Amino acid sequence: MLIVKKFGGTSVADKERIFNVAKRCIEDYKAGNSVVVVLSAMGKQTDVLLEMARDINPKASKRELDMLLTTGEQTSVALMAMAMNSLGVPAISLNSFQARMKTTSVYGNSKLRKIDTERIKTELENNKIVIVTGFQGVNAVGDYTTLGRGGSDTTAVALAAALHADACEIYTDVDGVYTADPRMVKTARKIDEITYEEMLDLASLGAGVLHNRSVELAKKYGVKLVVRSSLNYNEGTVVKEETKNMEKLMVSGVAVDRNVARIAVVGLKDEPGVAFKLFNHLARYDINVDVILQSIGRDGTKDISFTVALDDADEAVAIVERHREGSLKCQKVDVEKNIAKLSIVGAGMMSHPGVAAAMFECLYDEQVNIKMIATSEIRVTVIINDKDVERAINAVHDKFALGQGE
Repeated sequence: MLIVKKFGGTSVADKERIFNVAKRCIEDYKAGNSVVVVLSAMGKQTDVLLEMARDINPKASKRELDMLLTTGEQTSVALMAMAMNSLGVPAISLNSFQARMKTTSVYGNSKLRKIDTERIKTELENNKIVIVTGFQGVNAVGDYTTLGRGGSDTTAVALAAALHADACEIYTDVDGVYTADPRMVKTARKIDEITYEEMLDLASLGAGVLHNRSVELAKKYGVKLVVRSSLNYNEGTVVKEETKNMEKLMVSGVAVDRNVARIAVVGLKDEPGVAFKLFNHLARYDINVDVILQSIGRDGTKDISFTVALDDADEAVAIVERHREGSLKCQKVDVEKNIAKLSIVGAGMMSHPGVAAAMFECLYDEQVNIKMIATSEIRVTVIINDKDVERAINAVHDKFALGQGE
């Protein structure tokens, strides 16, 4: 078997955990499997590097930030190879240039275009464990790029797809995917299996256990994922196309995203093309927009509110302001940052009417104000005040009895 194993930063945070991961990988290797390992930077190393950058230059270019941040993963893979070698097992570390991880040219949030697997396959044929840097790639001009938050998950799934791996295992500091964040909801329960669609929505809506782009890739290429803890041998959560629970569970999980801001563009002309102009300006600067609400104003005007990642809020406001008196001709731009996105997700919602009403009733009972609403076939998302998050997520989790299993 060919197994791709990804370990997050907490799993390789210090010497003891590096050797723990090394031994787990060696177990699969000695069982006769080919093993490719993808690593994140050690512990909080990425945050440390970002703080160093801010101290030197608060307005550093994204190109130079990527050049800096890719050193975190290079440190992890080199130390891991040293650990495995010290245990008598042949291993080699490869950065994204050596592994030929080709990406688009967007610094800070690049996407993988192609992986040339020849070098990795050669090292595997030489009976080595191959350890590859996660979170990064190289663009067309040879610069290092990073894949955005959680990008190591995407690296692992992309490698599993390109190598036609038999398994892709994502190791974290929790036992798998839970019905809610167990740090916020004490009754949260581990899910044994979940569909790609449900996991994609949960990941996109704030469940930090998997990166949403990694789930998209897994679904596209049919890569079966297993999410489990690097700290024990408990069975994890399997992410796949269909599950035996699909018809039974009305709601599979509750997710919260606090990395969100709401921007309101007030007094736009109520005419065709205005929404296009607004969101086209943002798209040109790679600003991703999520929940959108349009309301009719007065005297031939309308207001459009939307959410963006908190890190993008200031840039998004600046972009709109630059065009406020020109192509947009709006009256003002407001931003609200002390908010959060609360979502319920479940494939069973398609065949169960009244789920949204039950969620809204629950929030009403808790006196939680809803600012915006977005829905799809398998999710309901609301924007609420950040101060209400923990009360709201626990109430919604209890409302749908998610802690009780089937």
